Amino acid sequence: MNNILYILAVILIIGWLLGFFVFHLGALIHGLLAIAVIAILIRVIRGRNTF
Repeated sequence: MNNILYILAVILIIGWLLGFFVFHLGALIHGLLAIAVIAILIRVIRGRNTF
């Protein structure tokens, strides 16, 4: 019974860590995408070629 509880605790901790980092990385990715869109819009507005 102790092994099952230990394995369950490890699985829950790993799931919590993955959830914690996934949500924070998701926000980071959205921020980077917003910055990329703004940079492209600035280049288009200034008339520079984006490619």
